[in-house]
Amino acid sequence: MAIKKLLLDTNETHGAAIIWRRFCRHKLALAGIVLILGFLLLAALAPVLAPYNPYKISYDIQHGPEKAHLLGTDQVGRDVFSRLIYAARVSALVGVGTVALSTALGIALGLQSGYFGGGIDMLVMRIADIFMSFPRFILIIVISSILGPGVDKVILIMGILGWPAVARLVRGNVLSIKQMDYVKAAVSLGYKPWRIMLFHILPNTMGPILVQATFGIANAIITESALSFLGLGVNPPIASWGNMLTDAQSLTTLTTKPWLWVPPGLMIFLDVLAFNFVGDGFRDALDPKSD
Repeated sequence: MAIKKLLLDTNETHGAAIIWRRFCRHKLALAGIVLILGFLLLAALAPVLAPYNPYKISYDIQHGPEKAHLLGTDQVGRDVFSRLIYAARVSALVGVGTVALSTALGIALGLQSGYFGGGIDMLVMRIADIFMSFPRFILIIVISSILGPGVDKVILIMGILGWPAVARLVRGNVLSIKQMDYVKAAVSLGYKPWRIMLFHILPNTMGPILVQATFGIANAIITESALSFLGLGVNPPIASWGNMLTDAQSLTTLTTKPWLWVPPGLMIFLDVLAFNFVGDGFRDALDPKSD
């Protein structure tokens, strides 16, 4: 048993080393990791890095970039640089929170759907079809307009509406994996279904789930930004890159006050691009044909 465990541990370590080596070949994915770590550090150290209180109103209204305000001030005199830093917290919270909720629901329902089949599979997949039959963004807008803006509501809405894609992915993998000999051996040994699903099937589906989650975070960030821009996402005065762009709706602002819209737009662009690069890297690394 000790030798068998040692061999298994060695194989797992070797497999992880191969995946990491493939991932490191993807230079853009490594750059994405650096950017994501930078954004997370920015969000974690916001109270230290922000030179001003992001919610403090002053008489310095719509001043351009200067030594006192590196990115100028907005329509009510708030420091744009400070708000930009604090807005990183909202994007990180919405991205991770949404994907955590949708992935947890998708894994739970997808595992049961694929493993048990029959009526459970039919019920879960038909509910998923109903969710996916509506334009997702339009549905998010409708529900957000009913419930009102708020970070917690945005996470809840997008998380609940995002589980069908994860459930379908997990179900497809379970249908294939449950035919494997080691799963059949676990069944013949009398292991309970929950143990087989959690300890024998789920670990072998984590690769595709990880890729899906990475792209899901990018999608959640850009969806929250769009909702906040429309006034249905994060409620002012809480700083969000999306509601910061709301200040740039007028032609005058777009042409004469770029410090109000270029920085938040650039942050959204870089954040989403970084997660997409990392998702591409994971997808290539987990592809056995990539060697």
